[in-house]
Amino acid sequence: MRWIISLDKGLARLSYICGWVATVAFILMLLNVFYDVLARYAFNDVSIGMQELEWHFYSIVFLLGIPYAMRTDGHVRVDIFYDRWSDRTKAWVNLSGALAFAIPFAVLIAWYGWGFTMESFDLGETSGDPGGLPYRWLIKGLVPFSAFFIATSGLGMATQAIRVLVLGESYTSSGTQGGLA
Repeated sequence: MRWIISLDKGLARLSYICGWVATVAFILMLLNVFYDVLARYAFNDVSIGMQELEWHFYSIVFLLGIPYAMRTDGHVRVDIFYDRWSDRTKAWVNLSGALAFAIPFAVLIAWYGWGFTMESFDLGETSGDPGGLPYRWLIKGLVPFSAFFIATSGLGMATQAIRVLVLGESYTSSGTQGGLA
């Protein structure tokens, strides 16, 4: 059973890397918005490319923040029920949710997202606005890319649940960064 712990820790590392990238993108987005507002109101200068870069950064924050939130139990659920359950019940809920919903949903997103990205690439899609950003397929490519990490986080939820069910480990208390104690 040592392999399940190693697998779980490796999957956690991937999710934490996604969280780190999302954090850096959030800081860059904040600086971008600051620059855009300053340029607009202080210098009466507007850049379509900088405005589009804002939602590009937001896409990175959102799409790579999901796997991190899944790993750390930062996602939305009905905690008034979940917090009162035993660790074994939580593990069964997490295991079934990961296998029945999170992983299949991620596969579906990756499947359709890949076609969405390739169509954009084949068309040479760029911004429709003058001065906008080229290579729109790059940001669209983040959809299937993030779906891979959502699936690995779903697998991580399953390995955490297996550790609780088989090895008798326990989840950390709510209000902290999620995971195992």
